[in-house]
Amino acid sequence: MTSIPATNTAAEFGSRRNTAILITGAGGEVGHGLISALHDGGSRDVVAMDIRELPDSLRAQCRETMVGDICDDALLSRLLSMYEISEIHHLAALLSTRSEFAPETAHKVNVGGTINLLRLAAEQARSHGRRVKFIFPSSIAAYGMPDLRTKAAAGRVREHEHTLPTTMYGCNKLYCEQLGRYYARHYRQLAQDRMADLIDFRSVRFPGLISADTIPSGGTSDFAPEMIHAAAEGRPYACFVRPDTTIPFMTMPEAIDATLQLAAAEASTLTQCVYNISSFSPSAGDIADLVREFFPDATITFEPDEARQAIVDSWPEDVDCSAAMNDWGYRPQHDLRSAFRDYLVPQITARYPERV
Repeated sequence: MTSIPATNTAAEFGSRRNTAILITGAGGEVGHGLISALHDGGSRDVVAMDIRELPDSLRAQCRETMVGDICDDALLSRLLSMYEISEIHHLAALLSTRSEFAPETAHKVNVGGTINLLRLAAEQARSHGRRVKFIFPSSIAAYGMPDLRTKAAAGRVREHEHTLPTTMYGCNKLYCEQLGRYYARHYRQLAQDRMADLIDFRSVRFPGLISADTIPSGGTSDFAPEMIHAAAEGRPYACFVRPDTTIPFMTMPEAIDATLQLAAAEASTLTQCVYNISSFSPSAGDIADLVREFFPDATITFEPDEARQAIVDSWPEDVDCSAAMNDWGYRPQHDLRSAFRDYLVPQITARYPERV
């Protein structure tokens, strides 16, 4: 899989460009699930982009795959010449832990890349005369609780509350939510040739995501999946947060389903641009207890890392999902126990057959 050569033009592919759904950051956990779900649902027009080559199994489910950087204007221009983009799922981002080591790079990728994609969506809408749907996964990192007392008292936090993030990733996500709202409602509002309603921007704030299909990659909320994978593999695990640490979670399949559900919702039913979603809000101790129940030989200790603990402490214990439930019918599919019983334990155990 290689980048598209600069000589490609619309003429080379016929006078009419193919309609496509663009997925950036397609090589990540959400991208894997989204591509598979779209393919299983009958979609054959996915164009997937990532900075690394995608595995053959994913490439086979896409119309086209591209290796490239969302900050590369030339690459995006070539994309525009080849495809009529009707929908964008913008997943590409430098995640929370890495962003703290390289905050300026994170801003360039997370904010600059998002502006590039929003501009691409606006240009596409102007070109073919229809709004482009722009789906943006945000994060509970957009929140910032000042202290544990406030966190405990806040309960279920609504989308507009406590939005003072303490991480570069959280700042980037919150700002990009605002950028999406601007491009959807106010883009070029003083321009004489302005065209309104170019972008249909929709965002979900994901909680911590737990996947049985991919190995945790060191994210700030990965203490939950790391704990389960270590137990299934027979390795001891030292959890980097306190046992009382509580944040919302959901399983990866639920996150994929919710993303597609929001994308499919009628625009007239949506009352806001950004929506909380979550399924359950256990403490790290609750997760450890359930891991030990399903894996009696599991060795789990708690060795909090001060810096990472502070970040997790700044995220709410729970989020209010009532807007998503009312506007587009979101419903959690699991509680913590059913997530373990029906999804996590069977599939993660199957990854380590020598332990069965």
